[in-house]
Amino acid sequence: MAKVNILILFFSLFLFCLTYDSPSAEQLPAVQQRIQEESIVINVEVPVRVFRGNQFVDDLKLSDFEVTEDGVPQKVEAVYLIKKRSIERREEERSFRPTTIRNFFLIFEINEYMPRLNEALHYFVMEVLKPGDNLFLMTPLKSYRLLAQAMEARPKEKILEQLKGLVRRDTLTGSAEYRSILSEMEVLAKSLAQLVSGQASLPAGSIDSPLMTMDNLESAGEPPRSFDEQLQRYVELLGRLENLRRVDEANFLAFADFLKNMVGQKYVFLLYQKEYIPKIDPKILYQYIEMYQDRPDIYQTINGIFEFYRRDVSLNTEKIRQAFCDSSISAHFMFVTTPKKDLAGVRSDEQVDDIFSAFNEIARASGGFVDSSSNPSSLLMKAIEASETYYLLYYTPTNKERDGRFREIKVKVKLPDVKVIHRQGYFAR
Repeated sequence: MAKVNILILFFSLFLFCLTYDSPSAEQLPAVQQRIQEESIVINVEVPVRVFRGNQFVDDLKLSDFEVTEDGVPQKVEAVYLIKKRSIERREEERSFRPTTIRNFFLIFEINEYMPRLNEALHYFVMEVLKPGDNLFLMTPLKSYRLLAQAMEARPKEKILEQLKGLVRRDTLTGSAEYRSILSEMEVLAKSLAQLVSGQASLPAGSIDSPLMTMDNLESAGEPPRSFDEQLQRYVELLGRLENLRRVDEANFLAFADFLKNMVGQKYVFLLYQKEYIPKIDPKILYQYIEMYQDRPDIYQTINGIFEFYRRDVSLNTEKIRQAFCDSSISAHFMFVTTPKKDLAGVRSDEQVDDIFSAFNEIARASGGFVDSSSNPSSLLMKAIEASETYYLLYYTPTNKERDGRFREIKVKVKLPDVKVIHRQGYFAR
């Protein structure tokens, strides 16, 4: 399995378990007509988090909230303060029944296993996960589901050890091809940089002589490649990397739809390891173009490399934002940073624009958390702390028409200097 292909796993609904486990309206009587109208009313639930600095504001009342839908004021009919799974306080003009069952999605989009991942898992299982919670674990290789009943049947320590083993094994196996491609690209980029700088011999007028450095020879364990072969191999690896990293917008939308139909509160925690792609310095590529002006094939190959470097992000982030607003989740996007290598003639550039734009929109739309650190345990602790306490607001839209259109929600509170984070809308269906 490859990096970002984990997104495909989002949509495997057959997940493995960790345990065995008539008349017109005018003719209807008034009371019957009222019942019919109420049956089609959309009751909108809006999770809201209010912070002053880093501190959650937990003393708000129903009258403190103002909600608009497409700019039209709405009457808030109930507010519930939720801490973890408990309703700590309620204020109702109309009674609702909040579902506080928790569904956790732990997604590890990483290409190397780090010991601090054990700390993150330990914190989550021992401090966060409770009997009755559902856990979906997604690794670079497979998807798993821990049924709520498992928490009652098995000690937490055994569940923790099994989760650690799965994440470690699947990371080493599932990202093996990705790591291998990056390693070979690094060797080739370094070799091609050395050739043009004169650190390796390049006979004038010849591009077919052996030009493999000792590093290449030791890494590849095969006969030296010519300049042409090295350049073509680098392009081939870029293509393979692109295929492994391709993100399908349809998969994002399918995952949002899957989450929408799930009962209870839904928390998505994505731990994503930053990518550093070993790129040949553009100055070196231009030097090769000048050296081989009589070789249009070389020019075409190098131009193809530039096209890969300039790849556009094709995801419709607004469409993704609306889909995840509609699914009513709390999504948290955590970048796990690692040091990048410093090699002469080789640029280790971050390659996260596509995935970042999509998940940043998902987090923003759901009132989630986005942060970056080399410590995955610290990231997960911050994200969970930011999500465990929240308000649930309920209102009945003044516009009762189910026209399928997306409706923007805005929530304000009657307090200065606070940050209000909330679900940003829904589709009226």
